[in-house]
Amino acid sequence: MTQMRKVTLFLTLTLVIMLTVGGLCFGAGSFPTQPIQVIVPFSAGGATDLLARSVEKIWTKYSPQPMLVINKPGAAGIMGTEYVVRSKPDGYTLLFGYGAGAHLIVPHLQKLPYETFKDLVPVARLSIHSIVVCVGGKTPINSMKDLIAWEKAGNKVTAAVSGVGGSNDITIKAVAKRAKINITSVPFEGGAPAITALAGGHLTIGVGQPSEVMPHILAGRFKAIGVALESRDPAMPQIPTLREQGIDVSVWGAVMGTAAPAGTPPEVIEYLSSTLKKVCEDTGFKQIMDSLYQPIRYQNSKDFAAFLPTAHKDYGDLVRELDIKM
Repeated sequence: MTQMRKVTLFLTLTLVIMLTVGGLCFGAGSFPTQPIQVIVPFSAGGATDLLARSVEKIWTKYSPQPMLVINKPGAAGIMGTEYVVRSKPDGYTLLFGYGAGAHLIVPHLQKLPYETFKDLVPVARLSIHSIVVCVGGKTPINSMKDLIAWEKAGNKVTAAVSGVGGSNDITIKAVAKRAKINITSVPFEGGAPAITALAGGHLTIGVGQPSEVMPHILAGRFKAIGVALESRDPAMPQIPTLREQGIDVSVWGAVMGTAAPAGTPPEVIEYLSSTLKKVCEDTGFKQIMDSLYQPIRYQNSKDFAAFLPTAHKDYGDLVRELDIKM
């Protein structure tokens, strides 16, 4: 091979490598080039919505493009989830609240227009919220024991829940069966309207995340009478668990994660996951979450993907054990 041909070959290979590396760098570095729409499949004002809007405030500190929160409530989270599933898998449409009842519980109860773990890619887990059982501030009920006695005395017990088949609804159904009392669940299109109905005195009890119920508790409109966790919630350590009160009910609560449509490029998922990690580590975000009584429990895409089937199975076992039907 002549010296000239060697030089030409070397320059050609160098150019190919530069173009390849440059193309890869461009592909990874070009996202995002437009705002990212975040779909909250519940009404505004609920725990998932509050979390999404808290992330929205901090996101632009770590990303050149903003997040835009859009509420698409309906069918206990199913409608908003399906919207994301059918969206273009380019990273510009995300689901907030991945891990809700529509993803972990309802698949055990009915056929859905999507497959929870096939049609969505986990991006990150941000939080897990406890489920708090509350009553109106002016009722004579001050504990789960009082609630049971109230029902057995012939009083009808109605419960405000954020949709059928969600973690709130399954908690109420589990309480009713384990405590051997009748509770009529009244579903709403999200946590906010369910809590508003309880505040208006229209129902006996309600369940919600601490961020939803704590303002009402502090104002004297609600009394918290139980937490559906293995141990007491640090956000309200004075409230006993259901198990402490003789009712064998403990659930995962409301898992608050994010997901993208299946087929979203891995490098985009990594960008979104790592940026959300920065948000979760941000001092300002931590302060916001503390004020909302929401614990930060971040997991990256891989760890979140490993967690979800476990929570899904646990809820499925509870559904079958309690013979819960839609």
